[in-house]
Amino acid sequence: MMKLWHFGGPIEWKRALLHAVPVSLFILGLFYYWFAVANRYLIFLYDHLGATPFDDVTSSRYWMSGLVACGAVMVGYAIVNWLLGRVAALRQWDYRPPAWWRVWTLCVIPLVIGIPIITMTFNWPTLPPSNASVCVVATLIGLALALVPGPLAAQRPLDLGWLILDGLGLMPSLLLLRAIELPSRGLVSIPVAYLAALGGTLAGVVWLGIMTGLRVWRRKSPPEASTLFVAGLCLSYLLMPLEHHLSLPAEYRYISTSSNFFAFNVGFQLVVLFVTAILAIGITRLRCGALEKCVAPGLGRRRCIE
Repeated sequence: MMKLWHFGGPIEWKRALLHAVPVSLFILGLFYYWFAVANRYLIFLYDHLGATPFDDVTSSRYWMSGLVACGAVMVGYAIVNWLLGRVAALRQWDYRPPAWWRVWTLCVIPLVIGIPIITMTFNWPTLPPSNASVCVVATLIGLALALVPGPLAAQRPLDLGWLILDGLGLMPSLLLLRAIELPSRGLVSIPVAYLAALGGTLAGVVWLGIMTGLRVWRRKSPPEASTLFVAGLCLSYLLMPLEHHLSLPAEYRYISTSSNFFAFNVGFQLVVLFVTAILAIGITRLRCGALEKCVAPGLGRRRCIE
């Protein structure tokens, strides 16, 4: 039987555990506050515009709370790792954060157990298993994204800064391309929807072009397409829901509905992700051809530095 330390020694997993415990407790603490302590009528906007506890809008607020929590983890985890990295550099220590997937793996069990217990047993109304399960899935997906910037913040903070600026170029396609489906729901006119969707995506392409020029000028190697894509996801689906939540006065902070960030139709949301992925691949290939700072692995095949 394959043992866990075949994927890293016991020391690596112990280090990951030191990160996973506070991350898990922080997320569960937020869920406990939102679902067991806070006023549900304010946090999830019961009765707002006729909303009921289990209609589609309110149900989406439940699982969006997982993304808000992971957005807070992403910011806090990156800041803590950045500070630890700076202290280690000053004292000439070798600080390397554990791989994000190790921390995530150790967070799975407490979150899979803790979130349903909190949401299905505390306050009123308690969530049915279906809603609680969606909260768990959304939180685990969000956490996988939230932990990725941590090691980069500790070891290569300048590269993280460049990556954040790059990720801004994917936000319009991720957040505005979905506007195409809004006219059918009577929310906006067709010209306005297409102007937002196509104009916003074009603006993102222009921004990525500007960033490409800056990278050429500063001789900065580009991120791989997958890294750029993840950066866009983190900014759009973790940072923005957190910003939306924190931008409100403390006594009126509520969890946003998913329709502010995601398409109503799952199929169209997949189209949004596909278009954004193609955009990330295209700009990365363009950069690898334009930038001089590339490496040649042993087989002689050029690829940009990650």
